[in-house]
Amino acid sequence: MGTSGPATPTLGPAGAEPEGAGGADVAAILRTVPNRLDAHMGGFYVLSEDQQSLDLVMTLGAARQFTSPWRRVGMAAPIPVAEAVRDGRLVWVGGADEMMRTHPRVAVTMPHAFCLAAAPLVAREITYGAVFLLWPASHPTELSPDERHELTALAKELARALDRAAAAGHPVRPGRRPASVTAAEGAVDPLAALVTRLPEGICGIDLNGRLAVVTPGASALLGEPAERLLGQKPWAVLPWLRDPVYEYHYRTAVISGQPTSFVALRPPDRWLFFQLYPDASGLTVRVTPAEGARPGQSAGEPPSAPEVHTRPGALYHILHLASALTEAVGVQDVVSMLADQMVPAFGGQAVAVLMREGGRLRTVGHRGYPPGLIDRFDRTPLTEPTPGVQASTNPVPTFFESRAELERLYPERHETQDSMAAWAYLPLVASGKLLGTCVLAFAEPHHFSVEERAVLTSLSGLVAQALDRARLYDAKLGLARGLQESLLPHALPVIPGLETAARYLPATEGMDIGGDFYDVIRVDADGAQVVIGDVQGHSVAAAALMGQIRTAIRAFAAADADPSTVLARTNRLLADLDTTLLASCACLRVDLPRREAWLADAGHPVPLLRGPDGAVRRLEPRAGMVLNVDPAAEYPLTHVALPVGTTLALYTDGLIETPGVDIDHALSALAATFARHGGGPLDRVADALMGPVEQVEHRTDDIALLLVRSVPLDT
Repeated sequence: MGTSGPATPTLGPAGAEPEGAGGADVAAILRTVPNRLDAHMGGFYVLSEDQQSLDLVMTLGAARQFTSPWRRVGMAAPIPVAEAVRDGRLVWVGGADEMMRTHPRVAVTMPHAFCLAAAPLVAREITYGAVFLLWPASHPTELSPDERHELTALAKELARALDRAAAAGHPVRPGRRPASVTAAEGAVDPLAALVTRLPEGICGIDLNGRLAVVTPGASALLGEPAERLLGQKPWAVLPWLRDPVYEYHYRTAVISGQPTSFVALRPPDRWLFFQLYPDASGLTVRVTPAEGARPGQSAGEPPSAPEVHTRPGALYHILHLASALTEAVGVQDVVSMLADQMVPAFGGQAVAVLMREGGRLRTVGHRGYPPGLIDRFDRTPLTEPTPGVQASTNPVPTFFESRAELERLYPERHETQDSMAAWAYLPLVASGKLLGTCVLAFAEPHHFSVEERAVLTSLSGLVAQALDRARLYDAKLGLARGLQESLLPHALPVIPGLETAARYLPATEGMDIGGDFYDVIRVDADGAQVVIGDVQGHSVAAAALMGQIRTAIRAFAAADADPSTVLARTNRLLADLDTTLLASCACLRVDLPRREAWLADAGHPVPLLRGPDGAVRRLEPRAGMVLNVDPAAEYPLTHVALPVGTTLALYTDGLIETPGVDIDHALSALAATFARHGGGPLDRVADALMGPVEQVEHRTDDIALLLVRSVPLDT
């Protein structure tokens, strides 16, 4: 059973307290949760300084036992706390079925029945993090209005406490481990709780899974003195309870908040019936002789031994990291997944990934090490006697539980100069090929149990496969981006009377290259052709067609064709190429002495024109069909006046088309930015127009921008 907390918040071991003077305030608020909302577990996260992740600061009840894979959560992670912060709203998951449907990664890692809520912590329009709470599975599938109101009030109180601490110059930050608080003082009385629960052979298990109370009757049934049992985990101190299924029953009871039971054989022939009764303060276990009375067993039937399962905790780590690695695209994604999932799951401090390359070890990524330290290991020859080289040339993992162990085998190595005290060197083997090693480092001496070594070894195989895929992706992406860059102009020509600036931004999703292009072509002493276009699709075929279109336009423009003729001839060329891809294009012929231009448009987004007075308007050319629809299509000309100081912005649709954003609103916002910044140097104008889309984490389309300004001929 659980024990009541002292007058001040019950925090974790030394060094676990959250940093900042506001820790006591938020702890006091969190301790009121069981009385206010009847939730039995919870905690809160704060945003990291770079705003890219959430760090677990404090837990309520038994939550700390089950949150090791979630101590640091990336903002893009598909889990409720990150979703609450991203969307700025309360997220409710009303049971196991909904969790599997909406947040499968959490359901895989915690396959128990419970309800969960997560709410952002916002004060003065500043988001500080998120709070999460768990209810037993018996809770209704929907929050009541009163619960929703109380949860919102709780989130506001926590946010205000965090805001006060930040304003005082002492923001609440995570400690080395999450702090842990129990229910408010007086909410749980150990003796009263024990009396109100079942009175026979009773054990009380605290929020850390350790035996806090063992009655004489329980001691006799378990066959061990109470002194040996107290402070230990039952499945650790009693060899006959080490079957992983028993710990699974314990986890199920604690997380779901529902009673459960199982039968176990105490050697040589004593069957015992265990009934587990959880609440917010811990767990009461009733132990009685089985005597054929377990649920579902017919009279006189001897109890059967429980089915043996793989240890659930080990499976959680494997499944959780495996599901995360499926989302990793590049090598740095894999390194981030290791830092966010594997390091906290095993209590580590740092991780580094070293890959074999050209007879040397190359550091491809690391997290948690002091700046500059890992650079010492980069380019280490594979002939040197180091643990990293050993794990990269021999597919056998190596574990050093203390600094003394490592120094005994490698007395001259630089590894002994870092601040770490234990290491796991895990060979990375994929498809029978040794790729390198993953180094998991610990700040303190660490005992690697047989199970932990097995889990880490299994995980290293998953990491190796993900890295192998990621390296191939990075290589192909580099080749694709190189092809893309080779098809775009390396520099725009210098044309008296005309200033130009261009930007290109590739998509962030997928490896295939896009078909956006632009060009400025000097056709004679008095004129230039300005062109921008977008080939349908994102593939090598789209890029190749883009190159053909750009070459054709240059050839037709060089023959002094007007924009209408250039597009008509290019359109017929596409029909002759027998391709099904479509392309949009805008072509502008600039007459420098006359300060005017003629525009032809093939289904391309409308350009924006900023006049010398700073006013911005949309050009509305008489648009023709996109290229490669009708070989006989015509592209009428539109006259555009270009007095000195006029700036034109031509762009592809990726600049204004964002999922979930109305295109008219996006275009209006772009025009407003153009009006505000358009009078400055063109490079700064381009940066201002591209700034918002550069901040978007997931871009589904590439973007091209071409700016053209009419300036005096002597400029």
